[in-house]
This record gives sequence, C-alpha cells and structure tokens, in this order.
Amino acid sequence: MLCQQLCLALIPLTVGLGARTVAPAGLPRQEVPLPFGVNIHFTSPRPGEMGQLAAGGFKLVRMDFAWGSVEREKGVYDFSAYDTLMAALKPHGIRPLFILDYSNRQYEPEQSVRSPEGRAAFAAFAAAAAKHFGGQGVIWEIWNEPNLQQFWRPQPAADDYASLVLEAVPAIRKADPKATVLAPASSGFPWEFLETIFKRGVLGQIDAVSVHPYRQEPPETAGKDYARLRELIAKYAPAGKPIPIVSGEWGYSLHHYGGRPISAEMQAQYLVRQWLFNMLEGVPISIWYDWHDDGPDPNETEHNFGTVTYDYKPKQSYIAAQTLTKELAGFRLAGRIDLGTPDDYALVFQKGRTRCVAAWTTGEPHQVRIPARGRNAELVTMLGKRSRVEINPRLRASAYDVELSGSPVYLKFDGTTAPPMR
Repeated sequence: MLCQQLCLALIPLTVGLGARTVAPAGLPRQEVPLPFGVNIHFTSPRPGEMGQLAAGGFKLVRMDFAWGSVEREKGVYDFSAYDTLMAALKPHGIRPLFILDYSNRQYEPEQSVRSPEGRAAFAAFAAAAAKHFGGQGVIWEIWNEPNLQQFWRPQPAADDYASLVLEAVPAIRKADPKATVLAPASSGFPWEFLETIFKRGVLGQIDAVSVHPYRQEPPETAGKDYARLRELIAKYAPAGKPIPIVSGEWGYSLHHYGGRPISAEMQAQYLVRQWLFNMLEGVPISIWYDWHDDGPDPNETEHNFGTVTYDYKPKQSYIAAQTLTKELAGFRLAGRIDLGTPDDYALVFQKGRTRCVAAWTTGEPHQVRIPARGRNAELVTMLGKRSRVEINPRLRASAYDVELSGSPVYLKFDGTTAPPMR
C-alpha cells in the first residue's frame, strides 16, 4: 500500500459499468474487509474455529440453508442448527449469506422444485426463515448452481428455476421487507440460462446477480465475463434499478485443477487478486471457496480448496487474506494508477486523508516506478513481511521503484498529511 504523503496520477473509477453501479443498501459497505468471506460447511463450529476464521479477516460466510433439514414435517420448521451458527458468528461480527437450497422429499421426488405444490412449500419455507432471522443482517440466496444437473434434477431448467424465484422472493419480502436476496448462484456464466431467467422478470425481484466465476485462468480474466453480464443485466433490468454482480463462490484447488498445477503460493496470489480485482470491477461481495479443506487427500480436488488444511493449519492463502485485511482495514477503493500497461495493477485505497496502494502484475516480474511524495516508505509483501524502501535519488520528482510480480505487495508511507488526489 502507498500510504500518506501521496501525489498520484489516478484513473477515475469508471472501469466498466460495475464500477458505477451503486450497490443496494442491504449489501456490505465497500470498505475492507466487509466485502470478503468464505464458504463453510458447518452449523456447529469446532472449538476455536470461529476465532481462527475471524482472525483471517473474513467478514462473510456462505452456507447451505437446507430446506430438507429445516422442514422434516410439513409446515413445521426447525431453525435450531442455524440459531447455533448465528450465535457463533455474532461475537466476531461475521455476517451470514444463507443459501435457501435443495429439495424436500415431502414435496418433490427429485432434487429440484418443479411442481406448484413444491414452489408454494419452498416459498413458505423461505418466508418462515426470513421472518425468523429478520433484522439480523442475513443475506439470502435462492438455490445453488441450478444450471448444473448435480443440483437441479433430472436436468437444469431455467424456466422452472425462474418460477421458483418469482414465487419465493415476494414471500420473503412480505415476511421481511428489508431482506436482501440474491440469485441465481450460477456455476460460471451460463448465458442462455441467465437470459432466460432475466426475460422471465427475475431481475425485478432480486437485489444482485450472484455467479460463481470458476476458471483455470487467473482472476483478472473474469473482467470480460463481468462486462458481458452487465450488458445482459442492463438489457432486462427494471428502469432505474441498480443490480450489481456478486461473486458468491470462487476458488482454486491445490490439486491439479483441470490439469494445471496450482501451488500454495499461487492459491494465495489468486485469493488476494480475486478480491482486489472484484473491488475494481464494482463487485460488492467476494466469497472464496473454501474456508477449510474438505478432506486430507492431496489428490482429491475438493479436498484442497481451503485456506486452512484439513487439520486447520493455515495455508499461504489464509496468511495472504489476513495480511490484506489487516493492511487495508477501513480503506475504500479510490482509483487506479496508470502504469502504462493493463497488465500492471496499482490500486489506490483511501481512509480519510490516508491513501494506500496495492500492486501486482499479470505479466512477467518487472520493476515499475510509482510517483509519490513521502519518506520512510515501507513495503509489505503478500504474506506480511516488511522492509524499508527509498525514493529513487536519480529522479527530480519523488518516486519509488517497486518490483511487481504475481504476488501483490503493499507499499506504505509514513507521514501526517495526504494531499488531494489529482
């Protein structure tokens, strides 16, 4: 981060429509670390687990809110498991994103909701949940990856999913008029599926479009997909209604991911870059998959997404998240320094009159020159190592030479006053 005593040439934050989209009030304030979180798979944390999760800087958790486990008898709802989870989250200031998901054998034979009776029952379940947890900051999401056969059987059906949303969301809002609701939590960017549900009027019901931008490529490659999705949203959204994009699930496994090896260092790089790039793109929520390795097998993809190992030892990705959220705590994104190539990122964050910069490149490692006024600069690496840097003495204007790589760095300046940006 570049902090304090700065004089920087900034690109205004007009990077795509997302940077200009005003997020609805129910979404997190765009201040580090509030937009950042992880997926979890428990309602009763192990001793010390919530403290460890909170120490990583995670302020959101995304968790299944399973219809079949809540309504085991028709019309009778047992929320006790989620009451336990809420009680564990509150002392740490962590906000839940609950996925109203999966079917109920009392109403539907398959893992989907396709009948009028099933839709009415799901809407009643969703409304009961919204009423029970009203006023507690819960963000609701309708289903998980309904465009995949694994989660919507016998096969994905965009029209059936749209019908479910159109019945469930009004019921949620009747139970809690201030509820925040996301959809469709799609796997990737299934354009035909998305356009079908948008045509059906889903955008008129929800507060944000949630997607899971998984890919083998680096996080920054999601920019083109975000741009295309914004165009599609603009085509079908009600006039005057801002509808941002939410990154609700996205990670990189240490197991060979699609045949491409991902190292522990690369996983850490991608976590930080995913979160920072999403902020640049105006994406108000970034949920990393996963909090914890689901198993101990190094050759199983699903066992290696976590920020901590199966036995809860921090990975580099955990330390990188902790460093980012500590160094940028309380800061908001203010702009981007033009370093002469789109491959180089230098994002300026601001807290009051204090400004900070996080920098990395998607290209080969190389040195860049960052203009600034100040002394006693400190460089913080992705994993929290600190060192001193000096102004280049050969330059008339104050500037710092910084080595950029795929690992984001934070450059901090001592000082008491930061002049206005220009």
